[in-house]
Amino acid sequence: MNDVFNSNIFYLSAINSTTYMKSFSFSPIANDNSNVLILGTMPGTKSLELNQYYGHSQNNFWKFMFEIYKEDFSNDYEKRKALLQKNKVALWDVLQFCDRIGSLDSAIKNEIANDFETFLEQHPNIKTILFNGQKAAAFFKKYVQLKKHYEFITLPSTSPANASQTYQSKLQQWKIISSL
Repeated sequence: MNDVFNSNIFYLSAINSTTYMKSFSFSPIANDNSNVLILGTMPGTKSLELNQYYGHSQNNFWKFMFEIYKEDFSNDYEKRKALLQKNKVALWDVLQFCDRIGSLDSAIKNEIANDFETFLEQHPNIKTILFNGQKAAAFFKKYVQLKKHYEFITLPSTSPANASQTYQSKLQQWKIISSL
């Protein structure tokens, strides 16, 4: 899916000289032991630039994961991925593709969802799907219909754009992952 593209970002000029970004999601981080799937909406500009999930330094996702799993925080992306895999957590995005100006989920248009039926067939131990924010849950509900039953939990977005809750309040809600 993503292998055919040399870059995750393509720029198009549109009316009024606005720059639209054609964004393609990353491949999932998962292994055969994954029993929880965390879904974001679509990588933001900084993540696409770094070719890393949750690459923006102000996004709390990785800080939460290291704190929840009681590991020393690391900026090393390989260690971040290993932390998820060690704890049986898969990570992906609801959307495979979208057009967007900037990084806000509210600016997404022309979206196409990832193929969850195939992914979940290949990862049969996944029983719980967590959404990183309301928009991820809404896009999933809009585009994805699964044959099998899963537990769905929507958590507050770890994005710096979500300032409606404190760091501690969001972290407390995300701690549910350690019990799954």
